[in-house]
Amino acid sequence: MKKSNLRVVITGASSGIGAATAIAFARQGCQLVLGARGRAGLDDIARKCRAAGGDAAVATVDVTDAAAVAAFAASARDALGGIDLWFSDVGTGAVGKYVDVPIADHQCVVQTNLVGHMNDAHAVLPIFQAQGHGIWVNMISIGGYVTSPFAAAYAASKFGLRGFSSALRAEWQDYPDIHICDVYPTFVDTPAVFHAANYTGAKLTYPPGALSPEKVARAIVKLARAPRATTVIGMPEIMLKLSQVANPLAAYLMNRFMTTWSEQADRVEKTSGTLYAPPAGPSGVRGGQRLHPPAAKTVLVVGAVAVLAAVGAQLLRRRS
Repeated sequence: MKKSNLRVVITGASSGIGAATAIAFARQGCQLVLGARGRAGLDDIARKCRAAGGDAAVATVDVTDAAAVAAFAASARDALGGIDLWFSDVGTGAVGKYVDVPIADHQCVVQTNLVGHMNDAHAVLPIFQAQGHGIWVNMISIGGYVTSPFAAAYAASKFGLRGFSSALRAEWQDYPDIHICDVYPTFVDTPAVFHAANYTGAKLTYPPGALSPEKVARAIVKLARAPRATTVIGMPEIMLKLSQVANPLAAYLMNRFMTTWSEQADRVEKTSGTLYAPPAGPSGVRGGQRLHPPAAKTVLVVGAVAVLAAVGAQLLRRRS
């Protein structure tokens, strides 16, 4: 099927990476069905998709509700005449030391980030099987490789997503035209920072060097043409895999950083964010916290050196 005729479904499409990807596919003239909890955000992005040249329909859906996701998938299939690519982008987080965050919030993060994506896959894979082809794009993040202190449930969900995709690829290896594609960006400047639950008492911000959502969207659009199992955005893939060698040290350093940050950042009230309800209005694509490119590149280079230093230190420790 020609790229311009692609039939694309995106969950988590009302803001951030999902929204940017919807607009990117719309520029290719694709037919889209967009899902999320908040209707205001969906309508906002659908208008931008139509203005970009695509055809976008919307439906509210909570991905933690398996029956609702199944109904959403069936409706999207019927409306589009099939589904060529499904992008599971719903994600949330709760920031704070594990015992300071209510257990209900931890459970909500896992239900949304892990079980929600599992519900998506369970609904769309039989559709792919019936039509003989399809691409499932699973948004994970570097959090699927690198431990995230102060975000324990987020880390659990992202590590779980990586294992889930690996299992699916093994199960579907006899279907060469059905692809399971994982995407691992570093920090991305989206409204998610404003949506997260926050029990640190500190104002949440992205670290310098955050990617633009549009850059991630371009990588996802490429998967429609050339599916691949693993796509890393924002750092070389080899560095991501090397970081696993030094993960205990990296986790220790991240915990020290988060502790210092949470003590020194501007103070705000604790909040459950948008864990239990969508934003009141449109959130848009970006979070507005990116550095200018020269500064971002400097930070990324420094970060790369730090990761390599951590790997070297861990290897020396193991050798000695």
